[in-house]
Amino acid sequence: MDIRLLSTFLEVARVRHFGRTAENQHITQAAVSARIKQLEAYFGTVLFTRERNNIKLTSSGERLIGYAEVMVSTLQQAKYELSLQESKILQLSMGGTPNIWDAYLQNCLSIVTDKFTGYGFNAEVLSREQINRALIERTLDIAFAFDPLKVDELECKKIANLRLVLVSTTVCNVETALLEKYVYVDWGTAFSLEHGHRHPQKTAPFLRTSTGRIALDFILEKGGSAYLPVSLVEPFLNSGQLQLVENSLNWDRPIYLSYRKKSTSIEAINAVAALIPQIDPLTAYSLVKAGES
Repeated sequence: MDIRLLSTFLEVARVRHFGRTAENQHITQAAVSARIKQLEAYFGTVLFTRERNNIKLTSSGERLIGYAEVMVSTLQQAKYELSLQESKILQLSMGGTPNIWDAYLQNCLSIVTDKFTGYGFNAEVLSREQINRALIERTLDIAFAFDPLKVDELECKKIANLRLVLVSTTVCNVETALLEKYVYVDWGTAFSLEHGHRHPQKTAPFLRTSTGRIALDFILEKGGSAYLPVSLVEPFLNSGQLQLVENSLNWDRPIYLSYRKKSTSIEAINAVAALIPQIDPLTAYSLVKAGES
């Protein structure tokens, strides 16, 4: 099937207008109509209802969207990777959640790009659900997450620990830190369960976020406390902008590496896994400079 048919379908579904779709795709409106008719003939169903200028997806059209997005994305990725073969450049796609990048993967990416020759790289920030789907759909080669991905097609192994510490902008104890502008960061499902046992609070956190960088920026500006990785806060501890909370316990969070068992990039993936012991989870260069200021 011509990928342009699905691309045009997705654009009509997005803008709900044949004329604007034609403009956005630099084709005629007649070509848009022809492509939609081809798709409808192929699937044997109506994808849109057209009443005057009001275009709506049918139930069949709604169901096709997810499949079309996967097919367009996969074919575009295939076209890109095949084009690299002519210049003999291999491609390796790495992914992780925002927290993984902030606290660990930045240094990993530096080491991997230094060690590998003849490769191009993609670095993706994705949610856990997106990581799972991208690995299965073969648009991602290797992924890092705080919780294991339990899918038969995927190999998942623990490769490191990330140490979290409770820090605050003032000198205080644990009880005070959790009551005054405490920022709860989502460090995975296991962390959430353990947090409830360790700190059975009656009061809700001042702020919840899925990203350590948001928590760090917030408490540096507004004051407060949060569990953050040593790699993220070390420069600010050294500069005195943050303090370790008195009598608080450290928290080690496992990091898992996942990939497809039958990946065509298995050799490169194994090489990355072999580099893991060399990774020092230093924070991003920009944060080190910020901590020095």
